Amino acid sequence: MKPIQLISPVDGSVYATRTPLTLEAAQAAAARARAAQKGWAATPLAERIALVKAGVANLNANAPKIVEELAWQMGRPTRYGGEFGGVNARTDYMSEIAATTLAPQTIEDSDKFRRYLAREAVGVVFIVAPWNYPYLTTINTLIPALIAGNTVVLKHASQTMLVGERLAEAFHAAGIPADVFQNVVLDHATTEQLIAGRAFNFVNFTGSVGGGQAIERAAAGTFTGLGLELGGKDPGYVRADADLDAAVDTLMDGAMFNAGQCCCGIERIYVHESLYDAFVEKAVAWVKTLKLGNPFDTTSTLGPMANKRFAAVVRSQIADAIKAGAKPLIDPALFPADDGGAYLAPQILVNVDHSMRVMMEESFGPVVGIMKVTDDAEAIALMNDSPYGLTASIWTTDYDTAAEIGAQIETGTIFMNRADYLDPALCWTGCKDTGRGGSLSYLGFLSVTRPKSYHLKKVQK
Repeated sequence: MKPIQLISPVDGSVYATRTPLTLEAAQAAAARARAAQKGWAATPLAERIALVKAGVANLNANAPKIVEELAWQMGRPTRYGGEFGGVNARTDYMSEIAATTLAPQTIEDSDKFRRYLAREAVGVVFIVAPWNYPYLTTINTLIPALIAGNTVVLKHASQTMLVGERLAEAFHAAGIPADVFQNVVLDHATTEQLIAGRAFNFVNFTGSVGGGQAIERAAAGTFTGLGLELGGKDPGYVRADADLDAAVDTLMDGAMFNAGQCCCGIERIYVHESLYDAFVEKAVAWVKTLKLGNPFDTTSTLGPMANKRFAAVVRSQIADAIKAGAKPLIDPALFPADDGGAYLAPQILVNVDHSMRVMMEESFGPVVGIMKVTDDAEAIALMNDSPYGLTASIWTTDYDTAAEIGAQIETGTIFMNRADYLDPALCWTGCKDTGRGGSLSYLGFLSVTRPKSYHLKKVQK
């Protein structure tokens, strides 16, 4: 098998090399997971929860090494300290609701019948995780899957291969058996062959639309459950009654944090005409405070994109938009670290419209287009004019108004006066080309379990 190289965006060096499993070795790993599943499911729920939480505690104890590795692997500045806040909050919440969510629902318990609905682990869960938030996105499925009694096979993105290793080390050290949670390195062909061969009972994939389509093709005819979180082009809408400063701070952070590499990052903004000029002026000032640089420099607030080819896509979108009449408001000279490779200066574009790639295609980088709108109806039409539907951010003073507008937007989550956030009590889901399925909340347990009905009758004499 050809080795997979992890090229660091920090300096272009080879940071790690791993050899993917052969098909035979991968099939054997999946078989071990299946053989271990019944015993793991028979472990008391409280014990499974305790082991999972101990694994996360081990992860926290390894924070300094993990933060450093994240910077080398995908470029996030070390000043932000990793992903532990979200990892811990999501683990705690899913652990707290597990007993209630997984408990049987009694329909009748009499001297004649005992009827109830139970939840049963689906079996072997396969997680194909992305590089942009490599711990958080894995935790979303890993925690409920293990708690519910499934075994898990994890394949991490090649850009963050070491994340899977750290997770496995932490959970195994906590006492979770090696066959119950396995980290594997696979190439695309072997991954697809495993899915097509029914090696797994549920597949969770976070990544590109093309990747999701490949997963669906591989699973065709197998009846394997799929959870797919794919692309996004999340909008923000600033109404005339918005708190302008709060909107600028949150929306621009949502557009630029993590070099714009957020599944629910803000990629397009629509501003009511009465606030448009002031919003744009403040947004430009906000972006000019950023510092692009080496992620190990404590003054860097913006690191490199994870790979120079990702940055090339964003540069192409910006160039095409400018050629079509868009106006760039940020002088790249303000960001001398921009090297034409993975280090990319942030950009704000105005005079944009939906004929431009930068307003329709996922950018996944530090660029955002801002458009002026006259009313809610125009904003709603523009927000819906997208192949994606993950989140939408509405800036207003009134709950009811936000809910009324939200009901008309084709998306998975409606935010009012916030953006780029996951609430573990609410389902993380999307529509259209963003994919299907959902994680987190009590619904996250439903993805990795199946209903089982019990209809028990006593024979009357």
